[in-house]
Amino acid sequence: MKVLVADDEKNIRESIQRLLELEGIDSSLASDGREAVELLKSQTFDAIVTDLKMPGMGGQELLERIRDEGLGCPVIMISALGEIGDAVKALKTGAVDYLIKPFDPEELIHKIKAAVANRRRENQIEAGARTSLSVSRFIGEGEASRALKRLIEKIAVTDSTVLISGESGSGKEVVAREIHSISPRSEEPFVAVNIGGVHENLMESELFGHEKGSFTGADARKIGLFELAGGGSLFLDEIGEMPMPLQVKLLRVLQERKIRRLGGTRDIPVGARILSATNKDIEALVREGRFREDLYYRLNVLRVAVPPLRDRSEDIPVLAGFLLEKLHGRMGKSGAGLAEDAMDALMSYSFPGNVRELENILERALIYAEGDEIHAADLDFAGRLGAEARGDRLPHPAASTATAAPISLDSMEREAIERVLAKQGGNRTKAAKELGISRRTIINKIKRYELE
Repeated sequence: MKVLVADDEKNIRESIQRLLELEGIDSSLASDGREAVELLKSQTFDAIVTDLKMPGMGGQELLERIRDEGLGCPVIMISALGEIGDAVKALKTGAVDYLIKPFDPEELIHKIKAAVANRRRENQIEAGARTSLSVSRFIGEGEASRALKRLIEKIAVTDSTVLISGESGSGKEVVAREIHSISPRSEEPFVAVNIGGVHENLMESELFGHEKGSFTGADARKIGLFELAGGGSLFLDEIGEMPMPLQVKLLRVLQERKIRRLGGTRDIPVGARILSATNKDIEALVREGRFREDLYYRLNVLRVAVPPLRDRSEDIPVLAGFLLEKLHGRMGKSGAGLAEDAMDALMSYSFPGNVRELENILERALIYAEGDEIHAADLDFAGRLGAEARGDRLPHPAASTATAAPISLDSMEREAIERVLAKQGGNRTKAAKELGISRRTIINKIKRYELE
């Protein structure tokens, strides 16, 4: 946490600084509002403590500048006993609290911590409403997973950018969240956005925000995800889908650690750590000129390769148990477990869709299963709803026969896309979200399989 203290009385601002140091809180000092404004141009703060009456620019004018420029930093006003009316005005302008001199040091610390916690909570709620956040934790006890956990622990303590690579559904966002959760930034927001899931024309506004009137339909100021992340972590999933013009702007942010809202005139310092992920061969994209080489090197300071589920099959039992428990709660089902033949079937399957596919298979199995156990016959690897009732369930590793027709991955993928599109009434965006792929990807698949 970092606090800006503005007061024209040197002994007061230095006393507050010592008080903050005892609580392990960093601080910067300003002797008036103008000096505070200059510090706000180059640094990010979690809170501001300012005196109301100061020569030059006082606390009220400073507060108005902060409000007008849309800085999401809570302000606590300090005022003398005879200035209560002015303090009330400050509260109406946007100050979150005020203290009357002389004030109780413990009360000041309490107000600062409460204001910062409340602002972080508000940012997390807004970010969650605008992005798709997973709440899964990293599960796995096999050698590959243990090696991955050791790497995560080494990376978490740094501030370097991280590029996470791996197949779709392998758990890249889970790894990003794990890095954040054990890092010194863990109390700050974790904000995730799927680059491929947001329209190209809207992505810049989502990331950097915009000012009122900056374009048609911009009826109010919007704070971007970089600002909402604060001093936490911003996770950019499917970074390989980022359009070239936006790559240029992201490169500038990584170089200068500042953003500018659409239609804005002021650079805003940002302190979030950037974590990104891709299921593409990003080095090939660089060679083909579809991804900037300089941005690639900025993002690829630290690299984490998430192994596919078929390369860590020893994790399947513990993953299946965790996912079943999660599904029981979500579906309101009693605790049905996996019979031995069902576990054998899962262990022998290649899982082209990785952990996400395992969860889908188990969810279908809970619907099909009768009694307290899930058997191999309940595992629908092809995702064909109602197959059991029709008597045409597609074979899986534990139930295949010599006469069963082989199923290609393309056939399985085509049928899954066709089914989900039908379920979503042809809405490609919703279908892509359910399948865990980008809208651009599903459009390409629709063309490939002639599903128009």
